[in-house]
Amino acid sequence: MYTPAHFAITDPAELHRIVREHPLGALVAHGESGFDADHIPFEFDPATGVLGTLTAHVARANTLWQRCPSGTPVMVVFRGAEAYVSPNWYPSKHEAHRQVPTWNYEVVHAHGTLTVHDDERFVRGLVARLTRQHDAAEPKPWKMTDSAPEFIDGMLRNIVGIQITVTSLVGKSKLSQNRELRDRQSAADTLALHGHDELARAMRAAP
Repeated sequence: MYTPAHFAITDPAELHRIVREHPLGALVAHGESGFDADHIPFEFDPATGVLGTLTAHVARANTLWQRCPSGTPVMVVFRGAEAYVSPNWYPSKHEAHRQVPTWNYEVVHAHGTLTVHDDERFVRGLVARLTRQHDAAEPKPWKMTDSAPEFIDGMLRNIVGIQITVTSLVGKSKLSQNRELRDRQSAADTLALHGHDELARAMRAAP
């Protein structure tokens, strides 16, 4: 990933935030048929391993866990906030007319080694944790005991767990840091008006 120094994310906490807040990752691997990508929600634990672990599950019918046996090197792409930025939003454009359109975004690439976990205990624990995390905002959060045990048992048999030991985390935060402060703030204000609040906040907070 092309990452000029002024766009590079060097703070581990910021890398972790993007992964946690945007857990649907694109898992990219290369096999006998070339490159392929699967879009999977991940659980991220930064405290295990040197740089953390990513855990997820896939349908048993998905050949990913067979195409990528334990030990396979993979990359997972986590896309954060993103949006188009018009040069019309920069005050300096109306003075010098030397601005062009761009696209602002935050992204993290996690490289690591994949391990397959084809066992019921592993996937049951993972599903329980993912459910607690993502259903927590519901008035009555869903839990596996809401369904009949035999139904849940059947669903769990149809999924396979995967875990990625992270060996590298590379982040890019392209937030108009190379523009005048007034231009960046004006673009952030306009993005907020268009409903891109997360990106607007990131731009305002960028150094």
